[in-house]
Amino acid sequence: MPAVKNHLIEILPRKDRQRLLAICEPVELVLSRVLSVPGERPRHVYFPTSGFISLVALVEGSPGVEVGMVGNEGMLGVQMALGVPAAPWRALVQGQGAAWRIATPAFRRELALNPALQRGLQRYLYVLMAQHAASAGCLRFHMTGQRLARWLLMSQDRSHSDSFHVTHQFLAYMLGMRRAGVTTAASGLQREGLIEYRRGDVTVLNRKGLEAVACSCYAADRQTYAQLLG
Repeated sequence: MPAVKNHLIEILPRKDRQRLLAICEPVELVLSRVLSVPGERPRHVYFPTSGFISLVALVEGSPGVEVGMVGNEGMLGVQMALGVPAAPWRALVQGQGAAWRIATPAFRRELALNPALQRGLQRYLYVLMAQHAASAGCLRFHMTGQRLARWLLMSQDRSHSDSFHVTHQFLAYMLGMRRAGVTTAASGLQREGLIEYRRGDVTVLNRKGLEAVACSCYAADRQTYAQLLG
C-alpha cells in the first residue's frame, strides 16, 4: 500500500473513499515511463501518493513543453469527469514513487455512482486549467531563473523530499528552453545557496529563498488549490 495518501481520495466522505479504494491497486511509478499519450484512451487512471507525473504538450518539430504536474494533490485521467476518454497531453513519470491505479472501465462506473468524487474532480479540473494558463504565461514572460525556481518548488512539494533527481537535459525539455540556459540558471541558484546540484541530484537548501526567487505563478497555483480543495 502506498505510504503517502492522495488528497483527492482523502477528502471524500468515508463511505465513498472506501468504495473507491476497493477498486484501486498499488503500483510503482517508474521514472520516465509514459502513462498516456494524446488521442489514445488510457487503460488506467492514477492517483499518485508519492512521486509526480509531468503533463507535456507536444509541439511539432520539438520535444514539447511541460504544462502541468500531478502529484499526490491530484490524479491522472481527470478528463474522464467530462466524459472525455483521452487527454490532450503526454503524461510521463518525472519523479519515481507510488500511486493507486484503477482500470478505466471500473473508474467510469464508480464515477457515475459517486457524486462526491465528481465534485472533487470538477474542482481539480479547474486547478489544472489554472496551472496550464499560468504555465503559458510563465513561458512567455518570466525569466529562466524564476521559472526554474517554480519548477523546483513544485517538484519538492510532490516528491515529499528536499532531494530529487533530474538532469539538465530533462529540465530543458520540461521548461522548454536550451540546456545552456538551464545550466546558467541552476548555477545561479546554487551560488546563492538555495540549492545544491550534483550529477543530476538536486537538494533544496533554502526553501524560503527559493520561494522569493520563484515567479508569482507558484504562489498563485497553491492559493487556487487551497481555495477549491483545502
